[in-house]
Amino acid sequence: MLRSLYSGISGLRSHQTMLDVTGNNIANVNTAGFKGSSVLFEDSLSQLIGNPGIPSGQVGGRNPAQVGLGVQVAGVRTNFAQGSTQSTGRAGDLMISGDGFFAVRSGGETLYTRSGGFSFDLTGKLVNADGAIVQGWVAQDGVVNTGQAPGNVVLPKGVVSPAKATTSATVTGNLPSTAAVGDELIRDITVYDGQGGPSTLSLTFTRTATGWDVTEPSSGATGALSFVDGKQVGGLVLPAGAVTVDLSAVTGYAGMSTVAVTGQDGAAAGSLQSYAITSDGSIVGTFSNGRTQTLAKIAMATFANAEGLEKAGGTSYRTSVNSGAAQMGEAGQAGYGGLVSGALEMSNVDLSQEFTNLIIAQRGFQANARIITTSDEILQELTQLKR
Repeated sequence: MLRSLYSGISGLRSHQTMLDVTGNNIANVNTAGFKGSSVLFEDSLSQLIGNPGIPSGQVGGRNPAQVGLGVQVAGVRTNFAQGSTQSTGRAGDLMISGDGFFAVRSGGETLYTRSGGFSFDLTGKLVNADGAIVQGWVAQDGVVNTGQAPGNVVLPKGVVSPAKATTSATVTGNLPSTAAVGDELIRDITVYDGQGGPSTLSLTFTRTATGWDVTEPSSGATGALSFVDGKQVGGLVLPAGAVTVDLSAVTGYAGMSTVAVTGQDGAAAGSLQSYAITSDGSIVGTFSNGRTQTLAKIAMATFANAEGLEKAGGTSYRTSVNSGAAQMGEAGQAGYGGLVSGALEMSNVDLSQEFTNLIIAQRGFQANARIITTSDEILQELTQLKR
């Protein structure tokens, strides 16, 4: 039989594979986190029909004469180039800007994906659309220990920001030097005990001949403020019971009465109202008491050879013997991309290139089919030599 028949058959098979890969790329042009693939061809074995010769003094060297036996698929490579950004506005949608993968746990197996469309399920687990649980670290009292192995990212039901007793308060602003002796200004602030119970701390400012006196009636604390050219002399810190009141920033210029209590470090207990995910993967909760607290952090994975990962479906990958083990870390660290909240990474498929590849594969298939028909005509001529 003619060798060209088998070469044509190998060409049909290889270009059919190219059509399959190209068709899959085009089908996933709008799949978030999808990475396109490309086919690499190589020639098959070559048959030696003439041995090479060694040059001598009388005769020159002779090159080998070989006939190729067709083409085969050398490999199908995945292109991990960055895809475009699609803004969604959802707090649970994340895009990796740079290298890395999200780690998700599904059916006892850890998979890796670039698709970051996440949400919390009924039990508080952070999951993707397939129900795989996102891996990371859960915070304890607002502190994340990234030194331990990642686990399921879970926000417990009814998470509460604990109450904090007020230990310090800050007073800023201006006391008017033009006020008459005996004038009073009263400023109140709500403070909290260890159980989150509120109470009122009242500061009374009384104008004196040399400055202002400050009193806090409930604790009996008193102090004096004096000024030179509007600037406070010394810097008063008033111990009002369990609360230390810092008045060192108060000034004493003429005409302005802007003194106010601008801050205190206590809070009542609060319930979770909303959450946001920062660029380093931290899930930060906002509570009804106005406080924010880190609740968890999403882990990132990188590989020595990302192209060695095996596709597992659902835009996910699993490790293979040639990918290396996953190296876990935090987003934004060296070697790990940052996260963009409220956006998804779209497919990196280039439609213009894929349609060009489609034409190339089609023409290659047609040309190899013509090899087979031409070889068949030659065989037909051979069978008709004797009539």
